[in-house]
Amino acid sequence: MSSVPGDGVDAARRRRRSTTAVKEALRELRNQLSLLNHQVSGRLAIKDVDLDCLELISRNGPLSPSSLARSAGLHPATMTGILDRLQKGGWIVRERDPEATDRRAIAVRAVRGRNAELFRLYSGMNGALDEICDEYSEAELDLISDFLRRARAAGSAATDDLSHS
Repeated sequence: MSSVPGDGVDAARRRRRSTTAVKEALRELRNQLSLLNHQVSGRLAIKDVDLDCLELISRNGPLSPSSLARSAGLHPATMTGILDRLQKGGWIVRERDPEATDRRAIAVRAVRGRNAELFRLYSGMNGALDEICDEYSEAELDLISDFLRRARAAGSAATDDLSHS
């Protein structure tokens, strides 16, 4: 340990600057991804929120509309309009939920044949991310992945806190 006066203060200052830089980079990334998603949704002639819900359905489906509304943080009445638009555009189908005790219950699933359109629109970003990942070791990628998972969990907790206050 160094006995030079100010080393601890300088280290704390550098640590704060580094932490601030990470937070700023995450905000900039969030903004850029929002702009990318806005461009994609515009090309698909759907709303940004519809694209967000389609992603949730594709990743976690089939889902009940109420489960989807909870996952998206939206009111069930809002979800009905979103699902109507996605179904009209051929992005999703509503099917009777075979596992539900209520025969009226439905599940929503993404139409797999439409994925190629999404992949094409995101191909530029996916290719760029592949190139970026090629510059990191497997251990570094594991660390980055862990950081992003933990940051997502922190965002989820903050969202839950706000929705219950």
